Amino acid sequence: MYRSLSLFILGILWGAIPLPAQRLVKAGMGYSSTSVNTAIFRTNSVTSKGKTQFIAYYDEEGYLTLGKRKLGDETFETLRSPYKGKCEDAHNIISIGIDGKGVLHVAFNHHNASLQYCKSTEAYSLRLDTLQPMIGRDERKVTYPEFYTLRNGDLLFAYRLGKSGQGNLILNRYDVRKGRWNRLQDTLIDGEGKRNAYWQICVDRKDAIHVSWVWRETSSVETNHDLCYACSKDGGVTWQKSTGEPYRLPITLHNAEYAFKIPQKSELINQTSMSADKEGNPFIAAYWRTPGDSCPRYRLIFKDKDEWRMVTVADRQTDFTLSGRGTKMIPISRPRVAVGRQGGIYYVYRDIDRGSRVSLAYTSNPTGGTWLVKDLTDFSVDAWEPSYDTNLWSKRKRLHLFVQRTSQGDGEKVKQSAAQPVYVLEVEPN
Repeated sequence: MYRSLSLFILGILWGAIPLPAQRLVKAGMGYSSTSVNTAIFRTNSVTSKGKTQFIAYYDEEGYLTLGKRKLGDETFETLRSPYKGKCEDAHNIISIGIDGKGVLHVAFNHHNASLQYCKSTEAYSLRLDTLQPMIGRDERKVTYPEFYTLRNGDLLFAYRLGKSGQGNLILNRYDVRKGRWNRLQDTLIDGEGKRNAYWQICVDRKDAIHVSWVWRETSSVETNHDLCYACSKDGGVTWQKSTGEPYRLPITLHNAEYAFKIPQKSELINQTSMSADKEGNPFIAAYWRTPGDSCPRYRLIFKDKDEWRMVTVADRQTDFTLSGRGTKMIPISRPRVAVGRQGGIYYVYRDIDRGSRVSLAYTSNPTGGTWLVKDLTDFSVDAWEPSYDTNLWSKRKRLHLFVQRTSQGDGEKVKQSAAQPVYVLEVEPN
């Protein structure tokens, strides 16, 4: 049912900012000995169509479990699938998408591994069909599967082909009328066998697809560098820079638009998040260290008229260094960003400086406004990183976060932990 939250009503606490965090709704019990249920590149962990919301997670025994509810309900109906994930590796996340006919699409258990993809047996069902290919090629070394819903009910599916330091971004599209997947781009972003892009994607209200990414030169995280950008206004067929200049595909290190130059060994994190305002201007969340900083800090990068700008989000104190391979257990999470109807910025993260709770920073004016920070839970979420129902935010500006306390050993290690409750945290700006 519900867990009490101790801090709210935030609209009162924040004065003129109407942000009541209302409740936690429990879905079930989930595996928690790694962050596989709470890695930020889960797109999506929660998704909705109409009045129905779906959730996916690995249960305490590692089985892929689906749930659904009518929005507003206090409980989820859940069903354990016959499919089991390798939860010891936090890369092996579950991603779900829902098409225009209400059919659920699921991809799971990938870390440089063969595609594992299936659909629900019928619209709005939790029961999954057998595993099947999408295109039937370039599906043997898949990592980071992500679904995105388009306005006409079609789906996008993005994934990395290849390994860290030597991978390319692949993009497929599902035609909901024909019930068939097609390849949009064999290689949208090409690492040229020397590097790979770690991307984040968002689809704006006009169906423009925004992609930003950092480059990584090797399998080690300290070789992350720079922040780049591309956009498609025709469903992923052609691509352009923020200036409107067309890209000649594939995009490489040499022809990419650089939104912000960041050198290697800056504690620059990969795979964060993007959002866009009602005019289609992109906003990118990340963190890194700049010269003179005592520790890595959260940043917001956005296009303001004709130039890219960067602002620091929340003040923080605890220092750390990013280095090595695998899933890192560090004092902060990667951030998620959402842009409100009036341009307000909602920036969600976890920081040991705030007791590792679910925290939210807000500003009504990213170009010079004050950032206000509040905690949305009264309990630590440990290794959790934020993900939310992007469909619900896009249509109704209701922020529903996937929340579970998870543990993680540094460098792909398991940290034994008892199963923990899986929640949807409803935070609904007025």
